[in-house]
Amino acid sequence: MADHHETDSPPQSHDAPGPTGAAPDPGPAPRRGGAVPRRGRAAAGAPVVGAVLAVIAVTTVSLNLRPGATSLGPLMEDVVSFHGQGGLAMGLLTALPCLAFGVLGMLAVPISKRVGLTGTVVASFVLVVAGLLLRPQASTFWMFTALSLLALVGPALGNVIVPAWIKQYGGRRTVGLMTLYSTLLGVGGATGSAFAVPLMTDGALGWQDSLRFWGLIAVVPVVVWVIVLARTGHDFPPPTAQGELHTSVLRSPTALALTVMFGLQSMNAYTQFGLLPQILTGGGMSPTNAGLVTGSVAAWGILGGLVMPTIIDRSRHLPLIALAFGVLTAAGYVGLILAPAAGAMLWAAVLGIGGFAFPTAIALIPARSRDPLVTAKLSGMVQPIGYLIAAAGSITAGVVLDATGSASTMLAMMAVTGLALGLAGYRAAKPVFIDDEIAR
Repeated sequence: MADHHETDSPPQSHDAPGPTGAAPDPGPAPRRGGAVPRRGRAAAGAPVVGAVLAVIAVTTVSLNLRPGATSLGPLMEDVVSFHGQGGLAMGLLTALPCLAFGVLGMLAVPISKRVGLTGTVVASFVLVVAGLLLRPQASTFWMFTALSLLALVGPALGNVIVPAWIKQYGGRRTVGLMTLYSTLLGVGGATGSAFAVPLMTDGALGWQDSLRFWGLIAVVPVVVWVIVLARTGHDFPPPTAQGELHTSVLRSPTALALTVMFGLQSMNAYTQFGLLPQILTGGGMSPTNAGLVTGSVAAWGILGGLVMPTIIDRSRHLPLIALAFGVLTAAGYVGLILAPAAGAMLWAAVLGIGGFAFPTAIALIPARSRDPLVTAKLSGMVQPIGYLIAAAGSITAGVVLDATGSASTMLAMMAVTGLALGLAGYRAAKPVFIDDEIAR
């Protein structure tokens, strides 16, 4: 992974402010095709985390932020049937990651103020391990749901903390680390869906072993981030040069658009993870193939994670690109209405490319903010509120599917949300610094 080289010379021609950040002073708003000078070190006063350790830390946490959620979709019917539940329970479990990411994500900044960014990751992933290992043994549906929620504490806090951590320690490696982060989110999500059925052991309760596997894997980031914590100690970003932020970042029009974009994209992603396997099996596809198709949607996120941080840093046409992602998302749902099984892999590819909106939204959080504290505040608002939007949408999708018995009706509803996603993305991608908007 090549470093993104930075200098203090006048910026070259770009269309968007770079994710690598700049000195804390507000500075000029980005010119058309312009960025601001960037700094190649950790935030002032913060201990430096070496390049190798930073890469290992981001790698291990990124890979483990999604499998606990995405591995459940292909096993949903087995889990729900075991606990004697129906469609409403499927909708609840589908929406649970978004609910957790929204509600618990709001606690990320307050918690990290007390225990630091790194300490928050360590503590939350201890809970992830416990939740993932214990939930397969749950004797009731509500116990299973509660343990699933416990397992989502780490992802909920990590969603907010990791981009801010990268901003704090990335320096000239920030674009590279954000590329690594968003790419491996896709890898983890795709792996959870694709391997859920193959990891099942023989027997009626083989799904329990499949779910338990991810708890064993989640031990790795705990160990790595304990090593990081020994070097960083308490590492919440210090106040900006102007002092503590007393203005909500949601007063920024760009932050509002980014919140809506993030929420609609997450709604689409988690509805796909949770309900697409049922739609495909209902169309005659085997559970194994349905899991692989669903996993392929997430797998496209790997490519999106690789390319979007650099595109954001350099493209002159980012708003139009973000709009196109929404149109492709809508087109994928229309394709599933017309040919759900015969064209499944094609529509999965269209939905997957539309899903590039997710790494775009993630990369825009540091790209549209200068100071690490603004990045943390922005991440702590955009992601929790966005996930609450997503949760409401996913529950609605499950209720519509259960009430109508029609996958086409639910897919038509999702196509409309895809178009709205494109419009929000068009506004969020404009080359504006949120620091400047809230300063006004």
